[in-house]
Amino acid sequence: MDQHLTQFLAALAANRGSSNNTIAAYRNDLGQFSKFVRDRRAGDTEPGEITLDMIKAYVEHLQQGPDEYAASTVARKVAAVKSFFRYLFDKKIIAADPAARLISPKVKKQTPRTLSPAEVERLLAAPGQQTSPKALRDRALLALLSSTGMRVTEVVNLQLGDVDWEQGTVVCRGPGDRHRRIPLGAGSEVLRDYLEQGRPNLARDNSPALLFLNHRGHNLTRQGVWLILKEAAAAAGIGKEVTPHTLRHSFAKYLLSAGADVRRVQELLGHANLSTTQMYRQAEAQGSDESGVL
Repeated sequence: MDQHLTQFLAALAANRGSSNNTIAAYRNDLGQFSKFVRDRRAGDTEPGEITLDMIKAYVEHLQQGPDEYAASTVARKVAAVKSFFRYLFDKKIIAADPAARLISPKVKKQTPRTLSPAEVERLLAAPGQQTSPKALRDRALLALLSSTGMRVTEVVNLQLGDVDWEQGTVVCRGPGDRHRRIPLGAGSEVLRDYLEQGRPNLARDNSPALLFLNHRGHNLTRQGVWLILKEAAAAAGIGKEVTPHTLRHSFAKYLLSAGADVRRVQELLGHANLSTTQMYRQAEAQGSDESGVL
């Protein structure tokens, strides 16, 4: 079955424009499913030999096994399995799709976690007024995340040429080669400071033309951004977990609470479906004190 998994992942990358993170998730989830089937049948199994009962047993293993995965995780893994078998059926590799009648677990939608304006202000002030390259970079990174709502992968892949100072915007490359132009907003001034005084001291002769660099002059990784946020949240005295998506949620919620058109917010966030954007209206309607961020 492994060769079919490899073909499916290649097709996913080539034909659907999926991000590297999405493909990595599919690879992990389907690899786990393949191992379950291999262990259950004590050897390699062809896709055509897999039945609906075997897939149901896998789902039960996820839900009630030693790991007891959360419903949202189970739903994601089930979606990967269903996509894989649908691909095999469409390609006529199997005569029938055993996962076609499989019902995915119901997942209760969670209200997006956001920061209040006061918390965002403290977070942005966490790097202090130091003029070290790291402090300048961290201030610019936090300001850009909070003022554009970009995903962490989008931020770490920003090129120097993606910033349009004349228009005051940044070109963001989202999943599936979908590009969008986002106003820099409050992140403009600190970003300029970083590019003029911080990045030149981080760059090396072989540094990539990426906007954000680490202390070795290499690309700043997703994990590096998470660590910067964790340190800033601790310095700001914010007890709850703060992730890049927390700032993304806060950005969206603020815009909607300020009266922005939901389709404009959808465009800025790069959501493929309007329903994804509308969940922030639910968060706003609950009237919590977790407002968004400029």
